[in-house]
Amino acid sequence: MFKIWAKIEKEHKIVKQMTYENDGKFAWAEFFNYLADICEELDIATPVLLKTHIFSYAKFNRVRFLPRDFTEPVDFNYLVLENIIL
Repeated sequence: MFKIWAKIEKEHKIVKQMTYENDGKFAWAEFFNYLADICEELDIATPVLLKTHIFSYAKFNRVRFLPRDFTEPVDFNYLVLENIIL
């Protein structure tokens, strides 16, 4: 089981947040699917997932997506995903 805290930040304030929970084991091959589920729940477009994003999440347990990572215009500064360590 793992949990990911997702939050949307605009001007250094959290405007929307959610906790994504999955009963299965975390798999790096499924990271895009986790991201897509989170974005669907937050009702935003899914950003482009690059190796640097995956490496950041793997090394720091946190990744930040900027507006330039989205193919559609967004109305926030960051989408942040943080691993909740159980």
